[in-house]
Amino acid sequence: MDQFRKLIASLTLGQRITLIAAAALVIAGVAGLVHWRKESDFRPLFTNLSPEDAGAVVQKLRESGAEYRLEQGGATVLAASERIAELRLDLASAGLPKTGRIGFELFDKTNFSATEFTERVNYRRALEGELERSIMTLTEVESARVHITFPRDSVFLESQQPGKASIIVRLRPGAYLSKQNVAAITNLAASAVEGLSPECISVIDGQGNLLSRPRIQNAGADGQPPDANLDYKQKVEADLLAKVNATLEPLLGADKFRTGITVDCDFTRAEESEESLDPAKSVMQTSMRTDENTGTLEASGVPGTASNLPRPTSRPGSTGAGVSHHTENIVYQTSRTVRHTVHPQGVIKKISLSVLVDQKARWQGSGAKAKLTIEPPSAEKLKTIRELLAGVIGISPERGDQVLVETLPFDATLNVEPPAPPVATPLLPPSRFPPWLAPYVNDPKMLAIGIGAIVGVVLILATLMFMMFRGRKSAKASVQTTAALAGRGGSPAIAAAASEAIQHQMQDKLAAQQALQAQADEAALTSLKLPSVTTKKSEVLVKHLRESVTKDTPGSANILRSWLTESGTE
Repeated sequence: MDQFRKLIASLTLGQRITLIAAAALVIAGVAGLVHWRKESDFRPLFTNLSPEDAGAVVQKLRESGAEYRLEQGGATVLAASERIAELRLDLASAGLPKTGRIGFELFDKTNFSATEFTERVNYRRALEGELERSIMTLTEVESARVHITFPRDSVFLESQQPGKASIIVRLRPGAYLSKQNVAAITNLAASAVEGLSPECISVIDGQGNLLSRPRIQNAGADGQPPDANLDYKQKVEADLLAKVNATLEPLLGADKFRTGITVDCDFTRAEESEESLDPAKSVMQTSMRTDENTGTLEASGVPGTASNLPRPTSRPGSTGAGVSHHTENIVYQTSRTVRHTVHPQGVIKKISLSVLVDQKARWQGSGAKAKLTIEPPSAEKLKTIRELLAGVIGISPERGDQVLVETLPFDATLNVEPPAPPVATPLLPPSRFPPWLAPYVNDPKMLAIGIGAIVGVVLILATLMFMMFRGRKSAKASVQTTAALAGRGGSPAIAAAASEAIQHQMQDKLAAQQALQAQADEAALTSLKLPSVTTKKSEVLVKHLRESVTKDTPGSANILRSWLTESGTE
């Protein structure tokens, strides 16, 4: 401590202030880092809560002593990450969150002071909350709001009003409600509320789009809006048109006909009662029968005690005189028949079908004299098409249906191009020749030129061979002469000179032959118009030497012997 005091005492005032400021900054930084680390550990416990649910959740968290944070205006509740699972289980056991609306738990507590109106309002609130919870169980629905109007009963029919309901659903991102889903929601609500029908329920999404089509009382006799009737009419026409196209397409072709159909539907809703009497038939309705007897009775028998005992031996009789009256009344009624008929909506009143069939186009002649001829289908074919369509769509003459089948040339048929001139048949199948040679073989002119070039090449080669043969004979004779002179004792210088002369002569002849061969090859390539081929001089010399050695082996050996002798002498 003494050293620390001495160190502090040795510092100037500025140094002391700087040290204190640095310590304060370090402490503030550490405290901020700890606070930031603590705040970053909070994770969302619930999001998109309604004010009612947010208040209930916060109250429960306060009671449990858990730390929490609020964001997005109270719609999001944050909690420590290590306690999120525990808090969610505790809140779920308490029935939180409740999606913003109270269900039938509203009646868990009895309130004896509530009036009948209050009870009705609470019942409606509870029913709406339960429906919202049921609708939110769907995968596509994120939240829902339900408003119900109960039906109003009255002794007067004009004063009675049916029940109505409106449902607002907010869908999840990318979700979509099909017609089957909307119908399921409307039937769910109608089944849960007494006196409510699916036709009186409106379903709206979060963007304000009407998903269901409720019944409109002032739309007409059928109670349906005009667009619903139009949709039904278009659906019937589309179904019939699909049957017609499926029938005619294999027969005529996809682009060889055009169809149109009009269906007249009766959307009126009516009920009819009919009662008829049959005078020829009668049946007994009521029958009444009455019998009346009028007169006086006189006693008879043996008087005395024996006749008055409980079981007398003889019973007293009675005689008398009176009037008997019989009445019978039977009522007969004529036979009667009562019939009650309900006419359904959307009954087809009339069908009108029209079919336009294309005609065939055929060119006669070729070139500038070509003429386009249009051939319409036969009357028998049109009659067959008419009868076939009448059976497919159910044409009824009694109903006034009609089918029109006409034929006219289409624009594409009239603008068809004339056929191309016939292509010459190749003289030889091109598959036997390489692709680069097939055009020259199939063309007569090029074929003649090629044959002529081949004949010329053969003649040139024959001339070259003849000249080579004569050259070999003369070379052989020279070699023999040189050998004879050397053998007779001639000087070696003369033999060497003769050999050198023969060698130069052979080289000149080979050069001349190479020039002639090159000219012949160039002429052949030019006539065939083939790409030129470059040949090395050494290859041509080797080729000619090989041919010479093969044909005249002894002469070639003598020439080589003379060359070796000359090189050895030198």
